[in-house]
Amino acid sequence: MQATAYTYDPESRSGQVLLDDGTPVPFDAAAFDAGGLRLLRPGQRVRIEVEGAQDGLRITLVTLQTL
Repeated sequence: MQATAYTYDPESRSGQVLLDDGTPVPFDAAAFDAGGLRLLRPGQRVRIEVEGAQDGLRITLVTLQTL
């Protein structure tokens, strides 16, 4: 699944992404660390892996979107 980085706090290594429908979904440090990223800037296109659905959606991985 693809999304756009919305917020990122480098101290906690957590933030939010916006799904393509505009829904904000938070991610935690574990999801950020799983992707091996060092920094994330708002507006960057990212690939995410998720568990659950609707209100129980949880991001398990955040990586940069590459073509």
